[in-house]
Amino acid sequence: MAKKFKFFDTYSSSLVDFVPLKEGEVSIYYCGPTVYNYAHIGNLRPVITFDLLFRVLKEAGYKVRMISNYTDIDDKIIKAAIEEGVDSEENKTEKEISSFYIEQYEKNLKDLNILPLENHPRVSNYIDEIVDFIEKIIENGHAYKAHGDVYFRVSDFASTYGNLSKMKIDDLVSGARISKDDSKESPLDFALWKYTDDEGIKFDTKLGLGRPGWHTECVVMINSYFKTPLIDIHGGGFDLKFPHHENEMVQSMAYSGTRLANYWMHCGFILMNNEKMSKSLGNIVLAKDAIAKFGGNAIRHLFLSTYYRSPINFTEQAITTSVNEVKKYETIYRKLEAKKQLNSLSLSSNLDEGIYNAFMEHLLNDLNVSNAFTELEKTVKSANVLLRKNDIDLEEFSKVYNTFNKLISIIGFSFDELKITEEDKELYSKYMDARKNKDFETSDKYRPLLIEKGII
Repeated sequence: MAKKFKFFDTYSSSLVDFVPLKEGEVSIYYCGPTVYNYAHIGNLRPVITFDLLFRVLKEAGYKVRMISNYTDIDDKIIKAAIEEGVDSEENKTEKEISSFYIEQYEKNLKDLNILPLENHPRVSNYIDEIVDFIEKIIENGHAYKAHGDVYFRVSDFASTYGNLSKMKIDDLVSGARISKDDSKESPLDFALWKYTDDEGIKFDTKLGLGRPGWHTECVVMINSYFKTPLIDIHGGGFDLKFPHHENEMVQSMAYSGTRLANYWMHCGFILMNNEKMSKSLGNIVLAKDAIAKFGGNAIRHLFLSTYYRSPINFTEQAITTSVNEVKKYETIYRKLEAKKQLNSLSLSSNLDEGIYNAFMEHLLNDLNVSNAFTELEKTVKSANVLLRKNDIDLEEFSKVYNTFNKLISIIGFSFDELKITEEDKELYSKYMDARKNKDFETSDKYRPLLIEKGII
C-alpha cells in the first residue's frame, strides 16, 4: 500500500491529505513551455518541483502517470518564425521553430536529470479534439461565436469563477478594459477559438479558419490523454493560477461538470537579485547558460533548498553555495564508490531505516526538502567517519552506502559513474602499502594521483 502524502492544495488553500482517484495510482499534469525560444531558469522551477514530486510518490509506492505539454501553436512562435527567417533564403515554419526549441528544452531536462514523463503532448496533434471540445461547450450554451471567434461565457459561472485564484468576479469586471469594437459580451470572456487570416499557421475546421485559444489546449490534452475529465493533480507556476488555470477549470466545468483536477499545485517565482525576473528588466538567465556555468545538480539544489511555494532569489552567493554543497555530495559518492570497488565489497541491500524513514516522512509532508537535507547530512557525517577507518565493517558500510545513494537518487542528483580500473587498484595498493610501512615519501607521490582520479 502506498504511503500517505500531504501537500498544499491551491484550490482549498490548505494542507490536505492526498486521496487518489484510483488507489495506488496518481495522475499529474503540469503546464510546459511555449516553445518559441530557449527556456530560461524560471521555466525550470516547475520542472524540478514536479520531478521531485514524481520521485517521492514513486518511492512511496504509487504508480505515477505524469505528463507535461509543449505549446507548439502560438502567436509568439509565428513571430519567431518570421523573425528567424528574415536573413535566410527560406522562411522557417512554425513547426521548425517549435521542434528546434523542444529539442533544446529536452537537453535541459537531460542535464537536470529529469525523469522521463509518460508523454509530452503537443497542441498541434490535438486540433480535432479541441474543435470537438469547443463545439460541445457551444452546444451546452456556455460559449458563443462572434465575427469568426468563439468566446467562453464567464458569467454562466459567476458563483465559481475565481475560486482557484481567490479573485472576485466583480473586482475583475470593474478592473477590466474593453474596447468599443470588442465583440465580447463581457470583458472577462476569453477566446476558445480565434479567427485569423494572417500569415501564421491556421486550421480550416468546422469552427472556421483559425487557431485554438491557449486556455483551451491543456484541458483538451488532459481529457484526451488520460481518457477522463478529472485527474488527481494539475499545476505549474504561480503565474498560471490566473487567468490560465482559472480558465481551464471553468471550461472543464462547462464541458463535463468537473473542475479538471481534484488538487492544484503551484510553484513560487524566481527573483534575480531581489527583482522579479523579466525581459523588460533584462535580467533573464537562459537555462542552457546557467546549466553550462553551474551544472544541473547545482541548479537542482538551489531550487529544492527553498520551499517550493516560496520565491527563490537567484544570486551569485546562493548558486555558489549550491555548487559547493553538490561538490561535497559528489565527493562522498566517489569515495564510497571507490572504497567499494577497490576492496571488491559484496554489499547487502540494507538501509539505515531510521534515516530513510525520517527522510521520506519529511518529503511526504508537502515536499519538505529542507528537513530532508538534514537527514542527508547525517548520512554524509556517517560516511566521513566510516571512510576514515582502515578496517571495514561490511554491514555498517552497506547501510551507509545504500542509504546515501538512495537519498541522493530521490532528491535527483546525478553524478558521473566512477569506474575503478585494475591500474587504479594497483596504484591504490601501492599507496596503502607505503602508508603501512610508513614510507611517506612514496605515499605522498601516489596520493595526488589518487586524488586526481577521485579515489581518495
